[in-house]
Amino acid sequence: MEWKLLATTFGLVFLAELGDKTQLATLSLAASSRSRLAVFVGSAAALVLASALAVVVGDALARAVPPVWIRRAAGLSFLILGALFLLARD
Repeated sequence: MEWKLLATTFGLVFLAELGDKTQLATLSLAASSRSRLAVFVGSAAALVLASALAVVVGDALARAVPPVWIRRAAGLSFLILGALFLLARD
């Protein structure tokens, strides 16, 4: 197993999930339910399934498109979304 890759993936996903809408929804469900274990298992299973789907799709995409182009497209997407969020005024 690639321990450095494992630690990097864990750190990035953990930081990305802190304070996002999924965590806030889980927090709300846990606060309003009697079975916190059910909320934990349900949210953990959902994150595992979403991550598995991302790995499978990422692997298939990497077979068709060179990874450098995937990284470039992801970076460009983040830049465009960031600019749109900065320019959007409500």
